[in-house]
Amino acid sequence: MRGECILILGGVRSGKSQFAQELASQIGGPVLFVATGEALDEEMRQRIEDHKRARPSGWRTVEAPLSVGRRISEEIGSAEVVILDCLTLLASNVIGECGDPEQVDAGLVSEKLAVEIEELAACIEKVEASFILVSNEVGMGPVPDNRLGRLYRDCLGKANRELAHRADTVYFMVAGIPMRVKGGL
Repeated sequence: MRGECILILGGVRSGKSQFAQELASQIGGPVLFVATGEALDEEMRQRIEDHKRARPSGWRTVEAPLSVGRRISEEIGSAEVVILDCLTLLASNVIGECGDPEQVDAGLVSEKLAVEIEELAACIEKVEASFILVSNEVGMGPVPDNRLGRLYRDCLGKANRELAHRADTVYFMVAGIPMRVKGGL
């Protein structure tokens, strides 16, 4: 039987990841942490290390910058809770896979991200675990002044809407405070 699917949205440094970890501990059971970030520079490497230190040592971690649904299905093992942190970087990774960011085809990016989200949704439906998905809310700021920024915002916004529609519970984080938007524990 499928567990609950929880989506946590919020701005940068709003407490999304910490709240996801708290929810996973409340749900209980073995946790699979799925990280989409890649250490492409020293600053990002340090951020990833900081995140690793903040997680309980008993949690398994899988690094999956792309094909997250497939990777979760392959790696689920005995996990009863899956944290996917984060959809924000997954969208960025998809854009990076589509060629030169300045010349990238918007339709191709949209299509590839939609495939990622559908594969993730199918995984959530078939895997017997609770899922906690983390993503940035990117639609509350100014309109980006460049094509790539607008493409990113539009694609991630669409992915967030799709997953929010499918999720049992949605939280919006503001200054470390979770506000329930849909459903609830």
